[in-house]
Amino acid sequence: MDFSLSPELSELQLTVRRLAQQRVRPIARELDEAGVYPEELFKRFVEAGLMGLAIPEQYGGSGAGVLGLVLAIEEVAKYCQSSALMLLLSRLPTSPILIGGSEEQKQHWVRGVADGSLRGAFALSETAAGSWVLGQTTRAVRDGNGYRIRGNKVWMSGSTVADFYVVSTKTDPEAGHAGFTSFIVPRETAGVSVGAADRKMGVTAVPTAEVIFDDVWVSNEMRIGEEGSGFRTTMLALNSMRPIVAARGIGLAEGALMYAVSYDRARRAFGQAISDFQGVRWIYAELATEIEAARLLTYRAASMVDAGQFDREHAPFLSMAKYAATELAVKASGWAVQLLGAAGYMKDHMTELYYRDARQLTLVEGTSQIQQNLIGQGVAKSDVWWD
Repeated sequence: MDFSLSPELSELQLTVRRLAQQRVRPIARELDEAGVYPEELFKRFVEAGLMGLAIPEQYGGSGAGVLGLVLAIEEVAKYCQSSALMLLLSRLPTSPILIGGSEEQKQHWVRGVADGSLRGAFALSETAAGSWVLGQTTRAVRDGNGYRIRGNKVWMSGSTVADFYVVSTKTDPEAGHAGFTSFIVPRETAGVSVGAADRKMGVTAVPTAEVIFDDVWVSNEMRIGEEGSGFRTTMLALNSMRPIVAARGIGLAEGALMYAVSYDRARRAFGQAISDFQGVRWIYAELATEIEAARLLTYRAASMVDAGQFDREHAPFLSMAKYAATELAVKASGWAVQLLGAAGYMKDHMTELYYRDARQLTLVEGTSQIQQNLIGQGVAKSDVWWD
């Protein structure tokens, strides 16, 4: 069993680390305060080939896989969650298309994301249907050689800059799981409108907003897979995203701990550096150990997705990575504030930004409680078992 990265992935990791240190770290606080999507940084990510990391080469990507994207996101997330989310959005709206879309859809929409000419967003959540996917009310009704879509989607990351939306709808409200169908809806389609950006606690530079689909007509060619396949495609897509969200958590935990340790080395109290106190070092030890444990879970989960192992049987292991890493981000950011004392609560330091941003991670793309349900279900059904 080899835990080392390939030479190609090691080089990718170092390249993104330098980019994050030089281009992301200096503007992280500015991005948070401005709350405006950083177009220039997006262009740098495109120029560096980062938007195509998890996209296969036949669709314009680099073929570095989910593991490659995880490595990149981890480096960027050490300094800025908004910037890391920009990278994540190269995969979230393309996953359903890669899983269930046609070759033509992949060649146009996925390739467009890979080369930076298109940006997408994932339209799933509704005000009364977040974790409860079956509660969706957005409808798609057959009309000629296409469908008419009516409904509202909320809390959609990247919706204000997206060129297209992957929209989950109900085509048969009486059919349960078999009544869902997903569509690609270009933003310029008549009837599509984007509401005001949400007022968020953190991760402000990638706005979320409501998107309204008011009698939007799309052709059959915009349907992803067969009618009724949408629920399965969506669940598989979300499963495949678990390690990518986890990477944001690992990076934030690393960044918060490194920031706190750097401060503690320079800050003296009771005649010595704060970092020299035994009790403080025990906190360092606990967090560092949990970071490494979450990293191993996440890298394994990413490798599983790249191997095509993201079905129901493997979902608990993917959920473990997301659950462990995102809860750790909350824990590490909380300790970072505490280790700086009153200074950690001030906007003079990055710790309060880490603290605010971390909370998003335990909510998006399946809350921590949803992950616990999936893991517990896996144990109950012996998908997670040890003999």
